[in-house]
Amino acid sequence: MKHPKQTLVLALGNDILGDDGVAFHAARLLRTEFSGSVEVVETGEAGLPLLDHLEPYGRVIILDAAATGECPAGTILRWDREDFRRCVAPSQHAAGLPHILELAERLGMAFPGELQVVCMEVSDPTIFRETLTTEAKQALPAMVDMAREILTAWGCRG
Repeated sequence: MKHPKQTLVLALGNDILGDDGVAFHAARLLRTEFSGSVEVVETGEAGLPLLDHLEPYGRVIILDAAATGECPAGTILRWDREDFRRCVAPSQHAAGLPHILELAERLGMAFPGELQVVCMEVSDPTIFRETLTTEAKQALPAMVDMAREILTAWGCRG
């Protein structure tokens, strides 16, 4: 199925696990701002089912929470396709994005030509809570700003 909008913002997470749902908060703000030019999808799916979301689009921003332990909570991280080619760490999303990208290429599937991932470092994405921590609330505007910057560079308008 071909989508009329060629750009997708795909938010990953779980909104009952506190900061693991930070991508949903960012996606809701972006949905309002870019409603005419960008498709926004929130999903708790992981692994191979993400291919169904990604395949129809030419450009995708994935929003997510990350717990790398390498930087302070609230730090905004950004990766592109080339970063995934160098990634060897496992993903909490089952078949991680590097594996999905490799599988799509091997199968000759249509896959976004442009792919950016914007994550927020969180301290613990496994605590049952429907609210964000103070660090995540404070860093949310920076996450949205980074995604907005990418969308604007791609020619998307609000």
